Amino acid sequence: MIEELRISSLGVIDASVLELGPGLTVITGETGAGKTMVVTALGLLLGGRADSGAVRAGAKQARVEGLIAATAVPGLAAAVEEAGGEVEDDGIVLARNVSAEGRSRAFAGGASVPVATLAEIAEPLVAVHGQSDQHRLLKPQTQRHALDRFGALEDLHASYAALHDQLVSTEQELAEVTATARERAREADVLRYGVDEVAAVAPQPGEDAELASEEARLGHADTLRGAAEQAREALSSEHGSPDALGAVAAARGLLEGVRDHDPQAAALADRVAEVSYLLSDVAADVASYASGVDTDPSRLAAVSERRAALTALTRKYGETVDEVLAWAETASTRLLDLDSTDERIQELAAWATRLREQLAEAGVALSQARVAAAEKLSGAVSDELTLLAMPHARVTIRVSPREVDPPADPGHPPADVLRVGERWVRFGRSGLDDVEFLLAANSGSEPRPLHKGASGGELSRVMLAVEVCLAGTSPVPTFVFDEVDSGVGGAAAVEIGRRLATLADDAQVLVVTHLPQVAAFADRHVLVEKSSDGTVTTSGLVTLDDAGRERELSRMLAGLAESDTALAHARELLDLARRRTA
Repeated sequence: MIEELRISSLGVIDASVLELGPGLTVITGETGAGKTMVVTALGLLLGGRADSGAVRAGAKQARVEGLIAATAVPGLAAAVEEAGGEVEDDGIVLARNVSAEGRSRAFAGGASVPVATLAEIAEPLVAVHGQSDQHRLLKPQTQRHALDRFGALEDLHASYAALHDQLVSTEQELAEVTATARERAREADVLRYGVDEVAAVAPQPGEDAELASEEARLGHADTLRGAAEQAREALSSEHGSPDALGAVAAARGLLEGVRDHDPQAAALADRVAEVSYLLSDVAADVASYASGVDTDPSRLAAVSERRAALTALTRKYGETVDEVLAWAETASTRLLDLDSTDERIQELAAWATRLREQLAEAGVALSQARVAAAEKLSGAVSDELTLLAMPHARVTIRVSPREVDPPADPGHPPADVLRVGERWVRFGRSGLDDVEFLLAANSGSEPRPLHKGASGGELSRVMLAVEVCLAGTSPVPTFVFDEVDSGVGGAAAVEIGRRLATLADDAQVLVVTHLPQVAAFADRHVLVEKSSDGTVTTSGLVTLDDAGRERELSRMLAGLAESDTALAHARELLDLARRRTA
């Protein structure tokens, strides 16, 4: 619910605060006073298109603020907090600035947000019905949505829509797999050749690095053995030549001879002894290495051949043998998928057939529920029209299946054609049928579609009747009606006021009206006053007391606020309205 609306520099309104509450609030004023600016302000607050022409002349920007109850709709507070805003004292401030240059900024809970985000947050809060909005009721989707709301068919429709989406997704995948079967077969042949090639070589992890090392060793065996033998001779000569072990032994002997004379010499002798042991071990290891270096041409050839086979793989499938093995594993997995193409086509086709059967069942259930709801809503709206001074009008809601001729190949029907029993129907996400509101405005006349059989005034009353019937089912807390009573007068106007008041029993209702018969039923009457200093016109919003209401109704009735006759008529209207709740 909207608790307060602040408007500044918007059109003829300089700065005004409109305090709102539950029930019916009517907004009246002289022509040109700026009544519709209130609706314009709400439109901006709902994320509507900004028009710099609406900025008051001489002002830098127009601003609209709305204080919304945080409990107005479920999830409102969470949506504001997710956008970065804050909830204070169970209230949420939504705001919109429009500069004279046309720039627009939006705010939710004090946080700057994109206008699209403001629209998303505010959209569930208010339903606006203007003279142009009457034509929304002419749209088939609006009529269908109204019927589903009245019959509480949202769950049935959601189940049907979920099956519809599954079927569309499944048939799209089936078409894709079938269309690409040839490409998938070619891809499978390429992958199978590669996997078989890798399997024939059977590389081992890290094998390429190991073979490279072995090939380098085998290719330089003579050089390695010669170097090792010379090193062994230098360490420990077999031919009596001077060697490292002999030199170290001599040094050790000299130090051992004087170790008793100086502890430091003894320590040096011990260290030379360690060197002697290490040289002896190294000499033995070098000799062992030299004897182990083998020149094996056949092994060298085998290693080279093996490396060539691995190189052939790494040229195609990876930089290293490990990458080749990873590719082979991935390719094998992909092959399993490609080789099951026929099975997948069969599975998808079977699942699509089953989904079509389930969709037909869900569609029939939804259609039957719509037919039952249509009969009830037709009667309810017709009864409301009787109360709205259209006693002979009858609304009929027709629910008709979209039947088509049987397809040439029943086994492969078009994507949007479904078999339902012995019939074939065109289906969509909304169901199997079309919903259409028909109006017979007079006794004996044939029901005709609203866009053909309803005048502007009749359409206003039909829309109001539908809203009254849907009031208990609507999740929207606030309804705004902008002169939807245009073209209506007399007893019909009284009944429109009565029905708006009835709608306000379950929702917050704001009405911009020029009819005193409607204004008399208000719980709160707001006057848009216009004053002028000769150059600039300024409008303000004033909530009227009882005496003020009488004067305003008098003005609306006779054009004279102080006419005794008009005042008496105004009091009569107010008494009539009060008796509604008495």
